[in-house]
Amino acid sequence: FSLQELHGIFPWLVESIFGSLDGIIVGWNLRCLQGRTNPNEYSVALDFLDPSGPMMKLVYKLQAEEYRYDFPVSYLPGPVKASIQEQVLPECSLYHNKVQFPSSGGLGLNLALNPFEYYMFYFAISLITQKNSPVTHHVSPSNSAYFILVDTYLKCFLPTEGSVLPPPSSNPGGAIPSPTPRSPAVPFSSYGMHHTSLLKRHIAHQPSVNADPASQEIWRSETLLQIFVEMWLHHYSLEMYQKMQSPHVKLEVLHYRLSISSKHHGSPAQSSYQALHAYQESFKPTEEHVLVVRLLVKHLHAFSNSLKPEPLSPSAHSHTASPLEEFKRVVIPRFVQEKLYIFLQHCFGHWPLDASFRAVLEMWLSYLQPWRYAPEKPPQSTEPLPRSVSEKWAAFIQENLLMYTKLFVGFLNRALRTDLVSPKNALMVFRVAKVFAQPNLAEMILKGEQLFLEPELVIPHRQHRLFMSPTLGGSFLSSRSPAVTDASFKVKSHVYSLEGQDFQYKQMFGTEVRNLVLKLAQLICQAQQTAKSISDHSAETMASQSFFSWFRFTPSEVNGSYTGNDLDEIGQDSIKKTDEYLEKALEYLCQIFKLSEAQLTQMMMKCGTAQDENGKKQLPDCIASENGLILTPLGRYQIINGLRRFELQYQGDTELQPIRSYENAALVRLLFRLSSALNER
Repeated sequence: FSLQELHGIFPWLVESIFGSLDGIIVGWNLRCLQGRTNPNEYSVALDFLDPSGPMMKLVYKLQAEEYRYDFPVSYLPGPVKASIQEQVLPECSLYHNKVQFPSSGGLGLNLALNPFEYYMFYFAISLITQKNSPVTHHVSPSNSAYFILVDTYLKCFLPTEGSVLPPPSSNPGGAIPSPTPRSPAVPFSSYGMHHTSLLKRHIAHQPSVNADPASQEIWRSETLLQIFVEMWLHHYSLEMYQKMQSPHVKLEVLHYRLSISSKHHGSPAQSSYQALHAYQESFKPTEEHVLVVRLLVKHLHAFSNSLKPEPLSPSAHSHTASPLEEFKRVVIPRFVQEKLYIFLQHCFGHWPLDASFRAVLEMWLSYLQPWRYAPEKPPQSTEPLPRSVSEKWAAFIQENLLMYTKLFVGFLNRALRTDLVSPKNALMVFRVAKVFAQPNLAEMILKGEQLFLEPELVIPHRQHRLFMSPTLGGSFLSSRSPAVTDASFKVKSHVYSLEGQDFQYKQMFGTEVRNLVLKLAQLICQAQQTAKSISDHSAETMASQSFFSWFRFTPSEVNGSYTGNDLDEIGQDSIKKTDEYLEKALEYLCQIFKLSEAQLTQMMMKCGTAQDENGKKQLPDCIASENGLILTPLGRYQIINGLRRFELQYQGDTELQPIRSYENAALVRLLFRLSSALNER
């Protein structure tokens, strides 16, 4: 087809594949397309949308002609949309020079995107918009065509080995031009320069027709990553969004608002400002969304770990580093860290307290362990000892300190509120404890905390504002202070840029968190005890079932009420599993926080595991008052979870016990009269 015709059908084609933004057209429903159930459609779709397939060839063909396609701002993720509508351009270079007023004089703003951006915007946003598509329960997200495509695009545009494949070009001589900078159509506040795109350095000032292939490769990689991050990790409140912007930007925004309010007597700016502050996006990522983000995190670790070691002489390095190598160096701190932190924090606070949280947990643990995705293979040792975390990761841990410490505290708060007798919940506690107990990791986190809490002797108080800029490395201090201060500066800069200057840091190895860990250890002991009592109870039930089944009632009715748990249906294997997970988790927590044997024994005593009959004879936790015993919150927890109970027994004449619900009242009364008559005789 001629380019003019292709240009006309391209938006329709993209919409018919990925579905419309309003969710009315479902498209090919790639998220439910599985190789097992629809092998033909699955393979056809993957071939068609492959990075070297017909669809991408069309994209590159249109790219050569510098066509533009409108993407409505109203369908962008909430905070970005609100910001652009307020005429404040987000810091992400993806939106620069692209916002346009509608030609027809309508109300909506549009982004003018080149074909590659337009295609990728639709591809990424279809993960979020198509929520109402009919999903069958046996569909595994990680086998869907969508998941495989995300993986393919990441491997193609962010390669761990070699460079990005050049786009297939229709004319053998020329490369596809990279987008040329265009003047903005809306008067936007300009943003601080510390977040400049690599794109600007490498290609912004080159003639677009003979774009250097290296720059072309970095342009596609950077665009792809920015689109994925912007579309999938946008769940934050607007205040958080504004806090993320640099101080320079905030000042610009303020000036802009003041100038608007003076022109319009205050009302429009005031109303939009209030709207901006009242705005908070509804937060409902699906499990599939989280799995795709985990795939992105794992790939980015592998991508940045594939960086070649730096040459010894810095001069040589500055001349030889290719744009892609440069990109690997900054990819996580500049593009992902901040947004992923907020996304995770929001998930930790809002995700339901059930086993589906496992997806979020594994994504977090993947981010915390970049060494798992490093190219060097661990030496094959015969003994299955956990590998010690190498010192070379200390910088990563320090520059991601909050990811380790604040989110660990967030996890503790969740764990204290879940039922640890359930094997799935026990497994989550075990996973986290196992990761944090890797040799040398706790020590490195502690060192990071010490660097953060170091008194600022070198830096004058008035220079605090420097911390707001994540790219200031602190190297200007090195002439008059040791490397420790440089590291300390980086940690502080990370914490303050994510949480603001007034942040009150809660130490992971401080007393407050230690007390939470002790509380969790106590709950683990109680859960083990409950699992054992449930196990014993089900064993008793099995033994006496046959005898009591003749009388059509079960032993639980004979013993009084028994507070069961979902394990009653699960069976002995799961109880054994729960016990193993909790046992190991407790052991790991003791390693991480250096809990002593004495503390544990004391806790065991508290939990009543030292008492005979597995604590069955122990009363729930309560305090004596003049009105008798009053349950404490712990006591209530013990009763609800079947850990302990009051032994309620009838203490009067056994012949005059109240008639039970499972007894025949007329028969009981008749037989009682008969026995009384016999006794009198």
